Amino acid sequence: MTTDLADFAHGIFKAQPFSMFLGAELTSVGPGSAEIRIANRPEIQQQHGFVHGGVLSYLADNALTFAGGLALGGDALTAEYKINYVRPAVGDQVVARAEATATTRRQAVCQCSVYAVSEQGEEQLVAVAQGTIVRAGRQAD
Repeated sequence: MTTDLADFAHGIFKAQPFSMFLGAELTSVGPGSAEIRIANRPEIQQQHGFVHGGVLSYLADNALTFAGGLALGGDALTAEYKINYVRPAVGDQVVARAEATATTRRQAVCQCSVYAVSEQGEEQLVAVAQGTIVRAGRQAD
């Protein structure tokens, strides 16, 4: 991957108000891969003290889209995705790692694993997701 594509990805990420609001970080990108992290804090937890499923879903969706966009060579959008929650997310942070598994000219099918990370750096799988990512473009409708 060229530095230009990595710079492009980080520029897109920094232009996402919701990602900035959540305090998310795009911590790694590669050809068809992406990693996004969020520090766990009370504001993103549900009533039982677990990271809210909506935050885990955001992480999966955005990581899938970045992985697909990088595989497609540009700006991209999620066409669809599915997430399975494996266990409650507890730890110091949550991290989503996604990669494109099949790419055509117009779309990429991507997979993502979301982990809760302890203070000691131990990771526990909390969710898995799969999605179809398409090239972004102006639509007539």
